[in-house]
Amino acid sequence: MKTQDIKKKRRLRRKFHIRKRVNGTSEMPRMTVTKSLKHIYAQIIDDSKGGTLVSVSTLDKDVAALIKPDTTKTGKSQLVGAAIARKAEEKGIKRIAFDRNGFLYHGRIKALADAARKGGLEF
Repeated sequence: MKTQDIKKKRRLRRKFHIRKRVNGTSEMPRMTVTKSLKHIYAQIIDDSKGGTLVSVSTLDKDVAALIKPDTTKTGKSQLVGAAIARKAEEKGIKRIAFDRNGFLYHGRIKALADAARKGGLEF
């Protein structure tokens, strides 16, 4: 079995283990983070209604305008974390449940979470 397949299986196992416990409600929606090799995405989801309340990624115009050619992937993650905190505050969302989507909590995921906390989100 390829190393990529093994890593993907492990991440999916962690993801399902986390999702058994983390659930978004109207009072405390779930923020999920997904990353690819170039981009990072964050969504705030209300699982009781089954809809996305806020979403931000490095592809959004307001975030992409702040990204310079020498910005690191961790720097981009910090920009996305600050942007999602700003948008959540506009919608009146203060507390969230953080879903790291099976990714390990370090590097880009940790940078996004720290920036969101600094922006005013509680989790």
